[in-house]
Amino acid sequence: MKTGSGHFGAALGAIALASLGTAPAPSLAAEVVRTQAHDVRVVRVVTGLEHPWGMAFLPDGRMLVTERPGRLRIVDSGKLLPQPVAGLPAIAQHGQGGLLDVALHPKFAENGWVYLSYAARGEGGVGTEVARGKLEGNRLTNLQVIFRQQPKLGGGRHFGSRLVFDRQGLLYITLGDRGDDDRAQRLDQLVGKVVRLKDDGGIPPGNPFANQAGARPEIFTLGNRNVQGAALHPETGLVWAHEHGPQGGDEVNVLRAGVNYGWPVITYGVQYVTGMKIGEGTQREGMAQPLWKWVPSIAPSGMAFCTGDKFPKWKGDLFVGALKDRLLVRLRLDGEKVISEERMLEGIGRVRDVRAGPDGYLYLLTDARDGELLRLEPAR
Repeated sequence: MKTGSGHFGAALGAIALASLGTAPAPSLAAEVVRTQAHDVRVVRVVTGLEHPWGMAFLPDGRMLVTERPGRLRIVDSGKLLPQPVAGLPAIAQHGQGGLLDVALHPKFAENGWVYLSYAARGEGGVGTEVARGKLEGNRLTNLQVIFRQQPKLGGGRHFGSRLVFDRQGLLYITLGDRGDDDRAQRLDQLVGKVVRLKDDGGIPPGNPFANQAGARPEIFTLGNRNVQGAALHPETGLVWAHEHGPQGGDEVNVLRAGVNYGWPVITYGVQYVTGMKIGEGTQREGMAQPLWKWVPSIAPSGMAFCTGDKFPKWKGDLFVGALKDRLLVRLRLDGEKVISEERMLEGIGRVRDVRAGPDGYLYLLTDARDGELLRLEPAR
C-alpha cells in the first residue's frame, strides 16, 4: 500500500504492461493508495487518449473526453469508442492550443447542447473560441460559434480555457493572456480575462463593464494570466478558479464581477531564467490577493469540488491537478479560507483535468501522448 507522498507511477506502469493487447474494460487496473483521510483505489478506466484535456458526463452514463489534437471522444461502459464525434468546428493545434474543454448545457437532457472551447485561426493569429452543437448519435449538429477571443495573436501559449455554467445558466469562459502580459489589464481586449455570456453567446445583464465606454461587455474579470481550472462551489454557487503563475505564483481565486486579479502588475512569481521581479511586487490597492498560492509552481490544471458521498471526509474539499509536479492536490476549506493542503498520488502523471462524477467518484485525465482516464474509488 502506497502512502500519499509515495511515488505512484512505477507500480501503475507495471500493471499497465499486463493489460497490453487487451480491450479497455471498466476497471483495467487498480492500486490502493493511502491518503490522510481515505484509502483510495486508483482505477485505470481508459488508456490511449492523445493529450486529453477536458471531460463531461452525459446523463445516460457515457462520457465525453476532448483530445487536444482536435478529437472529441466517447467513453461508453468503460470503453473508448474508436470513432471520434463528427461535426466539430475548425480547430488549430498550435502550441498549447487545440481542442480544450467540453461542457454540457444545464438543460442538456432537454436541448442536447454541447459546448467546446478550442484554439482557432483568424486575422492576426490564433485565439480561443467557443462553439456549441447538438449531440445526435456520434455527431454534433447545428454547430454555432458563440465566442471568439479578440484580438487573435501569434505565439502558442496561454489559451485558457475552462467552461463553467452557473446556477443562472450563464457561461463562464476562462482565457489566458496569450503570452502578451500587458493585454490582461486592457478592457478593450479579450485577453487575460474571464468572460461571462448567455448560453447563446449574448451579453447577460449585470456584466460589470457592459456600459463602460471602450470596454468589452463580455468581460467578467481581468488581470488573469492563464486560467486552466474552474468549478462551481457546491454551496455558494460562486465560480472558483486557479491560474498559472510564471515561475511561482500559481493562484486560487473566487471570481467576482469586475475584480482585477493583478497580472502582470502584481504576482508572487518571478521571471523565468532570470528570476527578476515582475511588475510592482505582490500587492497593490484595488487588486485582489489570491486565496491560496503555490511558490514554487505546481502548474495547476483542472479543478473540482468533491460533492458526492463516496468520500465523506473529502466532501466540500477542493481538488487540483498538477502538471509539473505530476500529482493531485487536496485543499481543505473553511468558507473561502484554505486551512490545509495535502499532496497525493505523486508520480501519477501530468493531471490535466479533475472532475466529480455523478456516481460520487473523482475522475482524472493525464496529459500525455498515451493519456489516461482514471477513477478514484474508496478502497474497502
